[in-house]
Amino acid sequence: MKQIYHFNEGNTTMKDLLGGKGANLAEMTQLGLPVPAGFTITTTACMQFLQQDDYFEQSLKEEVLKAIYRLETETGKSFLADSSILLVSVRSGAKFSMPGMMDTILNLGLNDKKVRDFARLTTPSFAYDCYRRLMQMFGDVVYGISKEQFDQILQKFETTFDKAPSYFSLAEQQEVIKAYKQLFDKQHKNFPQDPLEQLFTAIKAVFQSWNNERAQVYRNLHDIPFDLGTAVNVQSMVFGNSGEKSATGVAFTRNPATGEKKLFGEFLPNAQGEDVVAGIRTPQTIDKLKQLLSVAYSDFIDYAKILEDHYKDMQDIEFTIENGKLYILQTRSGKRTAQAALNIALDLVDDGTITKKEALLRITPTMVEQLIHPIFDPAELKSAKVLAKGLPASPGAASGQIVFTAERAKELHEEGKKVILVRQETSPEDIEGMVVSEAIVTSRGGMTSHAAVVARGMGTCCVAGCEELIVNETTQTVTCKGQTLIEGSTISVDGTTGTIYQAELKTVRPTDNQNLQRLLNWADKEAKLMVRANAENIQDLSAAINFGASGIGLARTEHMFFGEKRILEMRRLILAEDETSFEVALQRLLDFQQDDFYHMLQTVGEKPMVIRLLDPPMHEFLPTDPQTIQQLAKQLEKAPEQITKQIAQLHETNPMLGHRGCRLGITEARIYQMQVKAIFTSAIKLTQAGYSVKPEIMIPLVAEEKELIEVKNSLLRTIKNLFEASNVEPFPFEIGTMIELPRACMTADRLAKHADFFSFGTNDLTQMTYGFSRDDIGKFLPIYKEKGILTQDPFQTLDQAGVGKLIQTAVKKARQTNPNMMIGVCGEVGGDPNSISFFQQACVDYVSCSAYRIPAARLACGQAALNDCRIAEIAL
Repeated sequence: MKQIYHFNEGNTTMKDLLGGKGANLAEMTQLGLPVPAGFTITTTACMQFLQQDDYFEQSLKEEVLKAIYRLETETGKSFLADSSILLVSVRSGAKFSMPGMMDTILNLGLNDKKVRDFARLTTPSFAYDCYRRLMQMFGDVVYGISKEQFDQILQKFETTFDKAPSYFSLAEQQEVIKAYKQLFDKQHKNFPQDPLEQLFTAIKAVFQSWNNERAQVYRNLHDIPFDLGTAVNVQSMVFGNSGEKSATGVAFTRNPATGEKKLFGEFLPNAQGEDVVAGIRTPQTIDKLKQLLSVAYSDFIDYAKILEDHYKDMQDIEFTIENGKLYILQTRSGKRTAQAALNIALDLVDDGTITKKEALLRITPTMVEQLIHPIFDPAELKSAKVLAKGLPASPGAASGQIVFTAERAKELHEEGKKVILVRQETSPEDIEGMVVSEAIVTSRGGMTSHAAVVARGMGTCCVAGCEELIVNETTQTVTCKGQTLIEGSTISVDGTTGTIYQAELKTVRPTDNQNLQRLLNWADKEAKLMVRANAENIQDLSAAINFGASGIGLARTEHMFFGEKRILEMRRLILAEDETSFEVALQRLLDFQQDDFYHMLQTVGEKPMVIRLLDPPMHEFLPTDPQTIQQLAKQLEKAPEQITKQIAQLHETNPMLGHRGCRLGITEARIYQMQVKAIFTSAIKLTQAGYSVKPEIMIPLVAEEKELIEVKNSLLRTIKNLFEASNVEPFPFEIGTMIELPRACMTADRLAKHADFFSFGTNDLTQMTYGFSRDDIGKFLPIYKEKGILTQDPFQTLDQAGVGKLIQTAVKKARQTNPNMMIGVCGEVGGDPNSISFFQQACVDYVSCSAYRIPAARLACGQAALNDCRIAEIAL
């Protein structure tokens, strides 16, 4: 297999093999742009090198030598001889842009002798400036000698000589080189004098940088696969540091912050590219290049237009000017803010450069999330002090005072204060405190923990699993990095990045975004999947409708029982020891539920709403601390010891596999009957008032066909009695089930005989399939990822090989029984773009997610349909 491609042999379609940088260098060469000659060593060679110890010497060394000899012919210069000297850069370049994550070495080929010859051909200050830079970059990249140690040496000489390095005399430059060599000696390293040894060692180092820590962190952050490898680009040097008519810079063809169609960039005169990136010197704006080097500026304007027109996207261009002549060193689609990306895509559609379908594929779901959640003012972030980092569980940005209990959160909120609830982990009992909090922070739990799921549902900023924080709920303190924060301390939480700051930061919330609505309307027209919402209160429902939900795919009912008055009646019902007490509590809960469902159905209107009947085990509604038990005993006029005993009797070894879901609906049918009575009493009233409603009742945790029959028949009898008592013509409704157990998937054909619809609860289905606790997976998931056992959190992105196969099996079996059955997904992965693509292929009808994930899911559904079409076209 060919391992090395010269720039005139490749093109932009070869990014898998040549990396993004190499493919674009080849493409620009084909376009006739002034690209310094060079060659690219493939990503395949990189992975072979990383897996085979002697691969370079056995299989690649001779190929590199041949490529260097050809490069000498192309340039008319020599890499080894002392006249007409060829120097090269060695740069990384993966398929996906990873700016600054891997390594680069410039000016490679100089040594003690050649630098003197190079000085005679150019100038001493220029030649030794290049040599100094080479030694520093080589020491850093190859030997791990930090840049700061070299910088300290250089700063010392700048102070001693009282001038900038570009003005050092020959003797002064040589003193710097001598000091650099002494630094190498201290590290027991030698700077190689053989140019070929420099080249071979540099190529190996750049290959190895694919696995450096920062590159791995970046890949994890951006979901870039670990098995791609990086290409290595060896390119003849051009010198932006060769005098006053030379410069180096980076420019975007549009403003990357706003998308404005105007050249945006910076340059440094008499400098090399790393100077711009490192920020050692203050660059000048690109428009000032016109006064300094007008011909090069004019050429750059022309090339920038050529590149944007060719790639049909905003370009990020690196350039160097050597003695007045412009060279283009790199182009790529430029990194940009979400708002800029949206504006640019729509502008390109409006001017006919790209189609609406192409625009849809340019915007990522992550960008959409950023467009609808509040963000911190970028200016304030520059000086903000980071306290800790955790999992970015729910996007948004908020500041407030720390509180450690839901009760305290309510108290301070009622006083008009902004609070941030900080807990080891949250439970359903914390819901009222969570509702009033600006943000939620937990030291435990993962991306599908209670805090994360509820926060996303509410559109509340949340950072979960922040293990740097030691939360002591007894002393009401949180400790991090040697400092202790108490209640009332102010922090700021960025749920988009998972960062917590020790200060109050100003937030900026995006306003009504007409451009976003325009894009999402295009997505809806392409999509095959509908997007519904997971919601459980009026705020959630209103947000979901405003975000364009086609209905409600999951209305949870358990959180409706956690209000102060409601939880008392729920506890009264659970702990009732006689029929009278039970019925009194049941009636009061019925009143609460009727009010809930009346307003929820009214808000949703004609859109469908799936209401899941009570799912959690009963013990979750009961107190655990002695103080609350004492208070409850007083309210129920019972002895604390008696209540403690009853709670102990309800204890289950594994409650998630215990007395919950439909099992509760069978052993205590009156609870489910009460809920259905509340739903249909509300629906009947709304129908009589002229509303058109369509309730869909979902029975959770069904494993057996007979379970479904038993619960459904009980509910149907209740509904029939209500219709008869109200004298109202029965309106359409459905009774379905939640598919969240592997057995339910394997017997879906039998369940489909009795269910009007299915909805996959992927949280429990994943938990039951893997045997992972979704609240505890965070303790070992990072190690699993590091070892390559898992590539992603299966509660965040669907496990297609296991859980996905169960879903496909269930869909196929269900449709064999009932071809027209509506099938949805209401688990957390329903809002995940990668999972959405799978669900479309699995032929489900809709996905359901938290209200604030709806816009991103709508885009992902449109993209899934477009990508399916493209795959079909390729197959043909």
